[in-house]
Amino acid sequence: MLASSSFHGGPCSQFPHSNRHNNKQHSISCFSLTKPPPSVCHGFVFSKRINSHRFKIRALNRDTLSEKEATPFFPNRHSVKIPVGDRFITVETGQIGRQASGSVIVRDGETIIYTSVCMSDVPSEPSDFFPMSVNYQERFSAAGRTSGGFFKREGRTKDHEVLICRLIDRPLRPTMLKGFYHETQILSWVLSYDGVHPPDSLAVTAAGIAVALSEVPSTNTIAGVRIGLIGDKFIVNPTTKEMEDSKLDLLLAGSESGILMIEGYCDFLPEEKLVQAIEVGQEAVRAICKEVDNLAKKYGKPKMLDTIKLPPPELYKHVEEIVGDELVEVLQLKSKVPRRKALSLLEDKVLSILTEEGYVSKSETVGAEITPDMLEDEDEEEEFVVDGEVDEGDVHIKPVYKKPVPMFYSEVDVKLVFKSVSSKYLRRRIVEGGKRSDGRTSEEIRIIDSECGLLPRAHGSALFTRGETQSLAVVTLGDKQMAQRIDNLVGVEDVKRFYLQYSFPPSCVGEVGRLGAPSRREIGHGTLAERALEPVLPSEEEFPYTIRVESTITESNGSSSMASVCGGCLALQDAGVPLKSPIAGIAMGLVVDTEEFGGDGTPLILSDITGSEDASGDMDFKVAGNDDGVTAFQMDIKVAGISLSTMKQALLQAKEGRKRILAEMLKCSPPPSKTLSKHAPLILVMKVKPERVNLIIGSGGKKVKSIIEETGVESIDTQDNGIVKITSRDWASLEKTKAIISNLTMVPVVGDVYRNCKITSIVPYGAFVEIVPGREGLCHISELSPDWLSKPDDAFKVGDQVDVKLIEINEKGQLRLSRKALLPAPDQSTDPPSENQSTTSVGKDSGTPQKYTDKSKLRRSSTMPRVDADKSSEYTFTKRYVGSRKNEPKPTSSKPDAVASSDSDSGSELVNGEAQI
Repeated sequence: MLASSSFHGGPCSQFPHSNRHNNKQHSISCFSLTKPPPSVCHGFVFSKRINSHRFKIRALNRDTLSEKEATPFFPNRHSVKIPVGDRFITVETGQIGRQASGSVIVRDGETIIYTSVCMSDVPSEPSDFFPMSVNYQERFSAAGRTSGGFFKREGRTKDHEVLICRLIDRPLRPTMLKGFYHETQILSWVLSYDGVHPPDSLAVTAAGIAVALSEVPSTNTIAGVRIGLIGDKFIVNPTTKEMEDSKLDLLLAGSESGILMIEGYCDFLPEEKLVQAIEVGQEAVRAICKEVDNLAKKYGKPKMLDTIKLPPPELYKHVEEIVGDELVEVLQLKSKVPRRKALSLLEDKVLSILTEEGYVSKSETVGAEITPDMLEDEDEEEEFVVDGEVDEGDVHIKPVYKKPVPMFYSEVDVKLVFKSVSSKYLRRRIVEGGKRSDGRTSEEIRIIDSECGLLPRAHGSALFTRGETQSLAVVTLGDKQMAQRIDNLVGVEDVKRFYLQYSFPPSCVGEVGRLGAPSRREIGHGTLAERALEPVLPSEEEFPYTIRVESTITESNGSSSMASVCGGCLALQDAGVPLKSPIAGIAMGLVVDTEEFGGDGTPLILSDITGSEDASGDMDFKVAGNDDGVTAFQMDIKVAGISLSTMKQALLQAKEGRKRILAEMLKCSPPPSKTLSKHAPLILVMKVKPERVNLIIGSGGKKVKSIIEETGVESIDTQDNGIVKITSRDWASLEKTKAIISNLTMVPVVGDVYRNCKITSIVPYGAFVEIVPGREGLCHISELSPDWLSKPDDAFKVGDQVDVKLIEINEKGQLRLSRKALLPAPDQSTDPPSENQSTTSVGKDSGTPQKYTDKSKLRRSSTMPRVDADKSSEYTFTKRYVGSRKNEPKPTSSKPDAVASSDSDSGSELVNGEAQI
């Protein structure tokens, strides 16, 4: 650490200069003229030592300092440990983010979440939607890595980060007090991730603690936990390793009073088991909230209750007086669009009266009517009464007309009250009359219609309609290249072979809006439908396709995500995907306070809710599964919490609703084809030895690219375990590619003979011969012919077909072939040539003894012109040493088929002994 005078807040003494006369250097020391507090000096003091040429830094010993001097730099720093499951989480506040309204650091193991809460100084315009935004980000540096993309800075929010933002937002929003309009922002970052403790449930708890410590007025403190099921035991906040064996992934958030949000996925878990898991999670949440409340009482900031602005109480009564009777009639309209337009007209009427004309309440008394006998006679003489005297005669009263004063209200307040009154009337109709807006009972399902095979070129398609909610689902099948790759925090490549993408255009509700990137709602609904269908998909070994489902909502009036589940299931069956069982989804609603409308106080649960029942009700509980159990679920509520018994009743009622929907899906007309579409790609799966996969890929992928170009297949996917997937549009190219790969990965045996093999290329040291499609070997020049060759292209050309024999496989797996081994050896005379003999001609096919040239003419004879093979001309035979050449592989003669001879005169190794020219 470098010592600097900037550490001190006050002036610093001058450094003494060195003595130039005696050339002695004095040590330099720096100290403040007035002793600064240790907090300013950062806990260090400087000591002076003679004959020292550097600073010596000594740390302050806080044990020897007074209590005032030992005050820490962060006086408001506090830390507590909260038990969660079988371990503790640590909550720290007062050190980081001190200017925020509330900020905390929450640790679980080595996973650290930093969350801050801030508010705007000026309130926003009042609305029925609390102005709160949540942003969650996973820093790659938390795991000691950077992004794998070109831009190393964290950019657009990823889909799984959006899902965690929703997990934080949904339980917090119902706890916010109405009338608080200061824009609130919650920021959450993952600063450290150990790969063991997941950050999502920890982020929900951190946000709840930060809000509890801040000035934001809220009704309850929230916390979140994850529940896993390993065997028959429920685990609170399981590790990532434990979740690999879990049958349940439940994330629950709530307060001490009740459950606020649940979301999870399971493998056909019965409803009774799911209720037990929720009960375990609720107990864990209560324990956390109790500790957080104690922390907030000691170190939390006072809540901004004085900023809450609610509409005038009498305004609710005025709205009911103006349009109460008309609201009852409008809410009986079954169709969504006419009902929405009628409500809009009523709202305009209320706004016109209460904001422009002014409203006079019916309860106000109007001034007395003026009658003629109450008027004064102007001709009558006036009587003057002296001050202080009373006229004992007739008392004349001059009537004054009293005009009622109209009341004016703000437009925002009127809109808020009108919406609240409309919701109240809708709830009253459901509880009192036992009938909903469309005439159904509380457990009745809307009319269902489904159709498959709408799109002829799609691999699978279905149109699912339930009441006024409609989903067009389309399935596309492909290879691994179509899979969704995810750049996650751990750094391990995550590839999704199945994904569902949900879109909600504004036209589905008859409105005009902007189109852009997927909204958080679209990402959340798509993920819920995706997780609901995932458990019934076949394994990759059974069905090697990448599966994409697109659900476009073409009409919406409640539960479009569950319509995506039903439509997606039918589309998958239409695409020929062998599902384990059909899946259906249903959305449940709730009216909690039934006593207000003449009920017995028991919560009223509604099956298959519409959009208005979702907006006016107290719960939106989506459940997907089959007859045996649940695969996915999601619950949001608008009240302070619901009890466990209410949730159990909702789950059991949802099960009955799912059975009815599944029965209606079986009546689909036309039904799903359940066969692979002729437009879908064909995928062939092969198994080769893992060590031979590189033969398919080739150097830099050249071999696999050449196979694709040659055969016309779409892709060839190789895996390290020896699995090879070939994707093609037709069987011919698929079979051709299969043959090439089979030949490439076959295990040849030395001694095998291959007939009519094609010469693919010729090099100075031999020829490459394709023994089977896609598999080549080298036939050295010495193995091409029993006769001597000057160059391989003297006797062969590319495209010639030859018979070869495998004589060697080197350590690299390269094949060495021989044509000569399959040819009869030429006859040679054993008589030694005479010294004065020159060359003697022999016929090409004659059996005359061969003559040898004089040794002095060896080099010259090797340059003799070649004679055409079709003429019965003469050949000259010479002995020539063929040595190894540069960049030419040395042939080995370890195999018995490799022919080699030695020259007794020269002692040099000969290849082919005698070569023909």
